[in-house]
Amino acid sequence: MPSFFGHGIVAIALGSWWPVSPQQKIKFWLLAIICAGIPDLDVIAFKFGIPYSHMLGHRGISHSIFFGLFFGILVALLFYRSYKIGSRQWWGYASFFATCTVLHGVFDAMTNGGRGIAFFAPFSAERHFLPWRPIQVSPIHIDQFFGEWGMRVIESEFYWMGIPSLVMIMAAVIWRAIK
Repeated sequence: MPSFFGHGIVAIALGSWWPVSPQQKIKFWLLAIICAGIPDLDVIAFKFGIPYSHMLGHRGISHSIFFGLFFGILVALLFYRSYKIGSRQWWGYASFFATCTVLHGVFDAMTNGGRGIAFFAPFSAERHFLPWRPIQVSPIHIDQFFGEWGMRVIESEFYWMGIPSLVMIMAAVIWRAIK
């Protein structure tokens, strides 16, 4: 997996261009970052003896497109109640948060480690990677992150996630200034 930082910066970059977000409140940005990171809560499955390759294991159903759509809708239902459910604005928020969540699995599928992503869970437990895998996989245990491996992860994420995200954010700022 890329680290929580990598997933978070991608969500911020996406939010900088999202039509519903020109002057968003802190709630929007925090929820975007949470949605981008939430799939990795599946690591608690290890504590319950659930193996990695199980649909409920790491990079299983919580990394699926189905889960991303479900979670995005749930976030919109819980945090954007002032908008009528099903309205254009409500769907804007739901689709944004779903996209942040789904992109977690996409970026994990671009790492050089692990056993793949169950993109189509719960309908299929098959794991997938993308053909292009330039991102250094992050350690699952936090103590392993603070060392040489963690530095390789940060460097890899800086090039493959950070720089493109910062370019997107700067382009959005410039676009809004010109508009």
